[in-house]
Amino acid sequence: MASSPCGNSNFDSGLEIKTRSVEQTLIPLVSQITTLINHKDKPKKSERTLAAIHRVGQAVSVAVGRFVAVGEAIATENQELKDEMGQACFEARRAGDAIAQLTDVGSAVPSQSDGRVTVFSDRTGMVKAARLLLSSVTKVLVLADRIVIKQIITSRNKVLVTLDHLERVSTFQEFVQIFSQFGNEMVEFAHLTGDRQNDLKDEKKKARMAAARAVLEKCTMMLLTASKTCLRHPDCESARINKDAVFHRMRCALEQVIEIVTEARSCGENKILTASIYNGIKDFKSSVECLRENLYSLAPQSVAGQLEALVERTEDFTDSAYTSHEQRQAILGLCQLARQDTQQLVHAWVEAQSVHAKEPTEDMEVSILKTCQNVNDLRRELHKVAVGRASDLLKVHGEQLPLRALKAAGAEGNLEAVAEYSRTLTEQKEQLVETCRLLCHVSGTEPLEITCIHAEETFHVIGPQIISAAQTLALHPSSKIAKENLEVFCEAWESQLCDMALLLREINDVFEGRRGDKRPYLSLPRPGKHSANLKTAKAVKLDAEEQTSMAKLGLELRLLSSDVDTEVEKWEEQEHDIVRQSQSLASMAYNMYLFTRGEGLLKTTLDLFHQAEVLSEEGLQLCSSLRTFSAQLVDEEKSVVMTEMEKLVALCQQLQMGAKTPVQGKTATFQKVDSSIQTTRSILTVVLSLLPFCNKLNKKVLLCAVLLQYKSERTSLSSPQDWRERQDSSTPVKEEGALNSKNSNGFGVKSLEQHMAGLNLLESK
Repeated sequence: MASSPCGNSNFDSGLEIKTRSVEQTLIPLVSQITTLINHKDKPKKSERTLAAIHRVGQAVSVAVGRFVAVGEAIATENQELKDEMGQACFEARRAGDAIAQLTDVGSAVPSQSDGRVTVFSDRTGMVKAARLLLSSVTKVLVLADRIVIKQIITSRNKVLVTLDHLERVSTFQEFVQIFSQFGNEMVEFAHLTGDRQNDLKDEKKKARMAAARAVLEKCTMMLLTASKTCLRHPDCESARINKDAVFHRMRCALEQVIEIVTEARSCGENKILTASIYNGIKDFKSSVECLRENLYSLAPQSVAGQLEALVERTEDFTDSAYTSHEQRQAILGLCQLARQDTQQLVHAWVEAQSVHAKEPTEDMEVSILKTCQNVNDLRRELHKVAVGRASDLLKVHGEQLPLRALKAAGAEGNLEAVAEYSRTLTEQKEQLVETCRLLCHVSGTEPLEITCIHAEETFHVIGPQIISAAQTLALHPSSKIAKENLEVFCEAWESQLCDMALLLREINDVFEGRRGDKRPYLSLPRPGKHSANLKTAKAVKLDAEEQTSMAKLGLELRLLSSDVDTEVEKWEEQEHDIVRQSQSLASMAYNMYLFTRGEGLLKTTLDLFHQAEVLSEEGLQLCSSLRTFSAQLVDEEKSVVMTEMEKLVALCQQLQMGAKTPVQGKTATFQKVDSSIQTTRSILTVVLSLLPFCNKLNKKVLLCAVLLQYKSERTSLSSPQDWRERQDSSTPVKEEGALNSKNSNGFGVKSLEQHMAGLNLLESK
């Protein structure tokens, strides 16, 4: 009984725990009650044991009293829950009092035989009180959780009202005033939904919430520029289409958030998720392997039907115009093999049933193994095709040639060129949309499937929006706001490509079994920090202008960290210090980006400043590695590296000093946050400029070493006379000559020694 709150989400009261904070709040109570219940079969206690039980019982009673006081305060502030909350609090207090009485030393009865005290004489009463306590406390927590949901709904309604006003404004002055209000409301909504997202237990809901919040984040900036463009050019049809699309997408995202928090059913969600090939293979293998336990649980035709449904889904791969002939033949061949093995399995299965076998025959066991192996091979081939396609597209689209061409054509007012490059972008969009669909089939988890669907929808929507923004600029080539609007939509496209690269890594991690657990974050207040209205305390609340600035800086950090990761992957020596430290910097910068969205592990400004300190220290470590590396270079190359390294040192020291400087007040705190993120951005910019240059130099250094080795070997065998003269020369002279020779080529023993010393220093640190 005592473990039921954690093992099951359902209680006697029929309540379901849907958030981590409610679950975690119950754990200490469950632990204490378990301690009491575990003694129910031992009525005679020593004084020491009795005292311990008494303390636990009293602790439960006191904790319940405090808890109920908070629940009653919530009931007073929320009249619609007053009756339910009052009843739950009454039951919790009664159960707490009952447990305190049952564990009270004064009410215990001494034994006549040995003088020891007997407790728990009313075993049924203890069990009943424990159940009532857990049920009532859970009900109070779930009712309190409704207040959080109510806050999100209220915040959404405020945003929707302001959104309607924004859509109808006709002057810049009115727009600026209303958008400022809209910004404040969106900040509040972002904090509430961010906390809720991190607190959800259901990973599917968490992924859907993340997708909806990502849309709202990106659309806020688009809404600003699209609305300004429409106000500047009220008669422009393409500007109106561009703006309408943004408002429509924001409303859909807001509605999706409410669907998640209120658990309204989404018509398309389950239909889409159950159609993936990964789920089909998992269900098919489960059905086949279940035959080992029971030969009569399924009809043979049902397994064959499952396979045919699975093969039908592979048509998304085989019917694609972008799938190569070899890949198509490989997929079709594996499907045919799976059919043959399944037919053999069904045949052996029917034979086993005809003789009333109780367990699989040897032929059946062989067929089961072969069938499962073939569908595994099919999954591996489909994964290779989808991931390979996505990787190739990301490489091709990384240069953003159509976007650059659209910007240039729009700025020149060339409508024909805009139309031509729009067709190119549309083709790229269709490739990306189809690739996201293929990735969804092989993603491996439902949350990643949802992320793939979100990526597909994003490319599908943003592509036409970029085109309408480019058309507006072409019609008004001198318009600064139209140019800015196009830039914002292009940045959103580039950002989604970065998201796709991250998604690709996660899919690979799942496929290879490298996916790690994430540390949970609980949105409900901790014990002792519970405010009556359940609002999470925020150190600083940013206004609309500050939030917009922060969001833009955060997006730049994300793009830079992704670019650093891309450059790092080009290095052949993945264990090189420069590579490791650059990856670490990119990872920490990404955490800071998540902070600007109200997500991730950095929850407060203090967390952010601590992360900035750690990042600055890692940056200084990178400077040490760069200094060691530069010792292997010739003067000109060394000068370039050292110049950039000095910039990096100055920036890291600036970040370190700024992070350690204490500040007070909202304005000063925001300025410190802004400064920390801007300096981090500058650090990543320097690192990004160094990585390709150092990679090129590192290859050159390695090549020089190989050539010198080869030259040395050839020279040593050139003539017997040279060989004899070399043998006659003294060892010290040879070493000096070798040093001089290698130094002239920018690669020497001395520099190697310095490099090793640097490595030892880093290891010791």
